[in-house]
Amino acid sequence: MLHDPSHYTPPPVVEEIRLSQEDKDVLRRLAQNVADIAALPIHAEKAGLWRRLNDLDSVRPMVWINEICWNEMNVDDELTLRCEHPWAQDQERELRQLVYQWSHLPADMILSDFLTCPLAIHSTSFGIVEDVDVVKMDETSDIMSRHFNIQIKELDDIEKIKMPVVTHNEKATEVRYQAMCEVYDGIMPVKKVGQTHIWFTPWDYLIRWWGVEEAMVDLVLRPDLVHAAVDRMVDAWMTELDQFVEQNLLALDCNNTRIGSGGYGYVSALPGVDYAADCVKPHNMWGCSNAQMFSEVSPEMHWEFAIEHDMRWLERWGLTYYGCCEPLDFKMDMLRRIPNLRKVSISPWCKPSRAVEAVGADYVMSHKPNPAILAEDSWDPEQARKNIRWFLDATEGQCHVELIMKDISTVRYRPQALWEWAAIAMEEVERMA
Repeated sequence: MLHDPSHYTPPPVVEEIRLSQEDKDVLRRLAQNVADIAALPIHAEKAGLWRRLNDLDSVRPMVWINEICWNEMNVDDELTLRCEHPWAQDQERELRQLVYQWSHLPADMILSDFLTCPLAIHSTSFGIVEDVDVVKMDETSDIMSRHFNIQIKELDDIEKIKMPVVTHNEKATEVRYQAMCEVYDGIMPVKKVGQTHIWFTPWDYLIRWWGVEEAMVDLVLRPDLVHAAVDRMVDAWMTELDQFVEQNLLALDCNNTRIGSGGYGYVSALPGVDYAADCVKPHNMWGCSNAQMFSEVSPEMHWEFAIEHDMRWLERWGLTYYGCCEPLDFKMDMLRRIPNLRKVSISPWCKPSRAVEAVGADYVMSHKPNPAILAEDSWDPEQARKNIRWFLDATEGQCHVELIMKDISTVRYRPQALWEWAAIAMEEVERMA
């Protein structure tokens, strides 16, 4: 996520990275594991399958798992950190999670044959963060219940939303890049990578400052105020995007980058003919949007207070993805007005029969199986299989489908349940190949 509305992210600093030999050895062993996995020919095959899916020429449904409750997944110390240096721990955590997921729940995941050094980009964000009261059920998890204290009440309060300022600390990038090159020398190449896919979701932010109930009521009582606030948010994101373009900080996402709330971005239409490898532009990339709070809002109001504002953003991208948790199976007439739409989220709250009729083969159906099955008192693999098969049977031969298991708040400390869900899902989609 480029922004986190829960706190301010400080700008990166230039700090020399000096690692002990022990830390280097840990990272090199893990990187060698990743390199061995990345060298497998299956990744090229899977990339082709993802590309055909996003080209609307799918061979079979694709499966990917993310937003994993890593705090509950450690088995036999596979995720236990051994490094001492904080920077090395961040590297180690990412490598261990890659190896773990490949070993236990790979589904259709793809590993790159290089390691990424993200550019040290900083955005001042939107000048306002959430003020919340929280309740946590598990201190090891970052999943919590939030009560948002209202900060936007009147028109003048919208001025609290500021236009972001983007900077790139090139020295910090170079320090991190050189450290990675030294540690992983001879094992995997390292590439500097700028900002890839941007999670654009004005309403996810507004309700944290406005209040959920208050914002929904104001759609009716104070529509002019709502329009002004959404416009301000879109202005802020557009201002930020313009700076990414001006500073040449964007990177392609038509690869194993997550797109929207769905799967990978492999697609033949991108980066397109108007493309220069040394200067990526928005039209070479995927865009996205959603309005999760609008689950029970009519299509007409959804268009008026969300998508009509979003169009300024969405039209800048080569292809777009729309949706997340909000049910969209009865709003496809509205979504078809987005000219570059390619993928639509089909949440657990959608009716498959209605989704099939509404979406058809015109878009990728990005289906989100309900993760609640992993949080039940007992794990029921047969029910998991029935749920998957029920959806796949409803869409077979009519739709282009990806199954994205996400929002996994808990597996009740039974990581093997998620492993088994992944295996079941793959058995079911391969049955349909």
